[in-house]
Amino acid sequence: MNMKQRVVTFGEIMLRLKSPGFERFFQSNMLEATFGGGEANVAVSLANYGMDAAFVTVLPQNDIAQACLRALRGYGVDVSKIQRGAGRMGIYFLETGSNQRPSKVIYDRAESSIALAEPGAIDWQEALAGAGWFHFTGITPAISQSAAALTLQALQSAKKLGVYVSCDLNYRKNLWKWGKKAHEVMPELISYVDTVIANEEDFQMSLGLPTVSHVESGELDAQAYRHVAAEAMKRFPNVARVAITLRESKNANMNDWSACLFDGKEFYASRKYVITDIVDRVGGGDSFGGGLIFGLNTYSDANTALEFAVAASCLKHTINGDFNLVTRSEVEALMKGSGSGRVQR
Repeated sequence: MNMKQRVVTFGEIMLRLKSPGFERFFQSNMLEATFGGGEANVAVSLANYGMDAAFVTVLPQNDIAQACLRALRGYGVDVSKIQRGAGRMGIYFLETGSNQRPSKVIYDRAESSIALAEPGAIDWQEALAGAGWFHFTGITPAISQSAAALTLQALQSAKKLGVYVSCDLNYRKNLWKWGKKAHEVMPELISYVDTVIANEEDFQMSLGLPTVSHVESGELDAQAYRHVAAEAMKRFPNVARVAITLRESKNANMNDWSACLFDGKEFYASRKYVITDIVDRVGGGDSFGGGLIFGLNTYSDANTALEFAVAASCLKHTINGDFNLVTRSEVEALMKGSGSGRVQR
């Protein structure tokens, strides 16, 4: 693997409308407008680290979609393979929690362009031309039956072209409404995947695997996940490695954050970060995925790749918006222990 290879990500990008600061929805008459979505967030991270990153989706032909394309281009993401179609741009509303009040997300994404896109809407042979890596999440097949079919086409093309595939399971219970449950759809898709990224809930809900988590208590045992990862690799022999993010949520502002990685032989557990004043945790998992893809393509050992991903996602918690706007050098400085927050002059 190498940093120069092209990475293509595929999914839905939405207009993000967030109440200012820690306000409740419409406590004041303003919402902050940005863009975000799991796979687009990964592409922005990769572009920030200097990789050749492209994002593929279907968008409507209107001014909001044009603004979205401008934003992605501004971060260095290739948007040339994005298709236009019927429908609308999905929206999600975000209210940031504080202390014991959790954050709240409300989706308004029915009949979006990607949800309406039929198989064949994207020429995957062309979209994946020159790519060495393809990334998607479990959010995309949750959107609609046709989006799930379009994802399957992407994976079949990726395998034919010899493209390495990663998937963040990203289970979202509020999205699986089109007739099938995640565990009825995701196993077929995972049979095409090389690297799986997940959290403590994803394995059970997306793949029907047992979980060892006691997530309600906030306590997680990294070593216990070696067994879960091994079970996933036993069921899906095509999977070469499993990465698991471990979030210990004390309250809306304070989380412990770490991860582990299993490649079938070695089990790696990362450093744990105590994050005490969260600015925005939305996109935290995506920033881990982007960091891991970069790390696996840049460093010679999996442990350093894992530590890069965890440090990158730790920093994401300090940044408002879906995108992780940090550089490689900033992440590497944190990996080396520079987490004091002292002013850099």
